[in-house]
Amino acid sequence: MTKNKYTQQEPAERDEEIREEAAAIQDESPQAEPEDNMTEEQNSPEDELALLQGKYEELNNSYLRLHAEFDNFRKRTLKEKADLIRNGGERVLIDIIGLVDDFERALTALHAAEDKDAMLEGMDLIYGKFISFLSQHGVKEIEAIGRPFDADHFEAVTTIPVQDEEQKGKVIDCQQKGYELNGKIIRFPKVIVGE
Repeated sequence: MTKNKYTQQEPAERDEEIREEAAAIQDESPQAEPEDNMTEEQNSPEDELALLQGKYEELNNSYLRLHAEFDNFRKRTLKEKADLIRNGGERVLIDIIGLVDDFERALTALHAAEDKDAMLEGMDLIYGKFISFLSQHGVKEIEAIGRPFDADHFEAVTTIPVQDEEQKGKVIDCQQKGYELNGKIIRFPKVIVGE
């Protein structure tokens, strides 16, 4: 779309400049005989109207194409967002499948084995692998015990009286661990606070 030098001006400035240009063109045009001048005046508005009509149609077509392109872009972007939301967890779920395989092997071994220590070691390995999986995906455990209670970061289940003044207002115990994903709390830790 070509920019017209008049589109960025105020209407009064634009009208004045157009009048000045029209007067300059009229002064430059050769003086014709009165009969020819009348013929030119009759053809001139029609030619100008046709020219303006052509420019109008060109600008209107350009606008319609631009509007259609934007509408297509908007629809395509909405579809891509919907696909991303629907399939966003795919990578995480694929990684979890490996952990499910480990649990299935552990359960099979648990039913067949008599060595309790070996089973505990296997379960510890699976637990370590799962914690590693969470940290790879940006999930971290929120440290709670011993920290000052903050309602924005902890969910108090109950309070208990404490004898030590230093423990007042601090988290004494954690009933359920809390987790954050890339700095955003996704599950608040449920804690017991000293009073």
